[in-house]
Amino acid sequence: MQKENKMGYMPVGKLVFTMSLPMIISMLVQACYNIIDSIYISRFSEEALAAISYAFPAQNLMIGFATGVGVGVNALLSKSLGEKNYARANRTAGNGLLLSSVSYLLFLLFGLFGANWFISFQTKTESIIRYGTEYLSICCGFSFGIFGEILFERYMQATGRTLLTMFTQGLGAIVNIILDPIFIFGYFGLPTMGAKGAAIATVIGQILAFILAVILNHFKNPDVNLSAAAFKPEKFIIGRILEVGVPSILMMAVGSLMTTGMNKILNKFSDLAVTVFGVYFKLQSFIFMPVFGLNNGVIPIVAFNFGARHRKRMLSAVKIGVIAATGFMLLGLLVMQLLPAQALSLFEASEEMLSIGVPALRIISTSYIFAGACIAISSVFQALGHGTYSTIVSVARQLLILLPVAYLFSLTGKLNMVWLAYPIAEIMSITVTLLLFFRLYKRIIRDLPD
Repeated sequence: MQKENKMGYMPVGKLVFTMSLPMIISMLVQACYNIIDSIYISRFSEEALAAISYAFPAQNLMIGFATGVGVGVNALLSKSLGEKNYARANRTAGNGLLLSSVSYLLFLLFGLFGANWFISFQTKTESIIRYGTEYLSICCGFSFGIFGEILFERYMQATGRTLLTMFTQGLGAIVNIILDPIFIFGYFGLPTMGAKGAAIATVIGQILAFILAVILNHFKNPDVNLSAAAFKPEKFIIGRILEVGVPSILMMAVGSLMTTGMNKILNKFSDLAVTVFGVYFKLQSFIFMPVFGLNNGVIPIVAFNFGARHRKRMLSAVKIGVIAATGFMLLGLLVMQLLPAQALSLFEASEEMLSIGVPALRIISTSYIFAGACIAISSVFQALGHGTYSTIVSVARQLLILLPVAYLFSLTGKLNMVWLAYPIAEIMSITVTLLLFFRLYKRIIRDLPD
């Protein structure tokens, strides 16, 4: 109730800040981990760095499954607790763990039997196929850590204990950062393992974070109690979890499909072009992740004030979100325009890699002018239960515009033309987002009282 009251009376600017800051910090920790992981790999070999780039779409899809189930559990668990239906809350937690276990088994099978095919589908370079297969097989085979970590973190988020999730995420990232150089380069008497070592460090960090999340839930989260009876499959509960979670999984699947498609397009030029694309994704996570954290903080504010019929507060939160997100993206644009070589040098970039990467970063980052506002406005779609609007924008941007334009531009034989697909797709994205927002405004927002 205190949380609801806060969202109803606290000055909106302060509210957005206090709600978003923990999530922004958490996202920055994850972004730092992603970047540092690749920095270590780049110091081992350029081929290993390329292999991780080729493995990224499958990893991203795996996280999409874990997050999708977690989001669905979070929604139904929060609702059940709000209704004081504790029995259903516990069954939701149990059925969520059941779904996460099934998802893990799917990726275990993929890691065992599909990793080599997936990497080979994108490149024919033997050393990259070997590194990529080793890396992806381990990440998928031991992915019960990331599935468990994300699910148990959602248990804590659903009961309002978001601060605890910072400890689990922080532990996983710190352990991975410490173990990366030890396993990659073979310190303390260990053999040099390269990409395989990076994967081992990653899964150890995830498993330890999972164990900590279980411990914190047991001792610090009395609202969720798992018992044998809670694991009995229930059609209603599984259906509700999937109803909320599947759109989130589809969004990640679209991103993975786009990345795989771009890897295929860029591979026609060289493996190094794919490496640059992968490095860009690591760098842009440091810019985009905090904006996503801000977005996650704005969503409950918009949802609460919509329910309370406070149009002015709701729109103020959206406005502040748009301004803050755009400001952060413009800062990212400035960095990419002025310091692209320095950013790429973090990854031991060769002269050839710099010749490809510097113009790539400068061209792609022009899309940031529109991206911040697009992400912030999408918070309205999610908060008001119109998540399909976000899916429409994502599919249109990544599959209907970005990939076809990139492919057509690749036919020119000029690599820099391919990067232009990003700003073109982002212009389309902000256009569709604004059209959908104004449609929603006319239908259900305009008539709300101030």
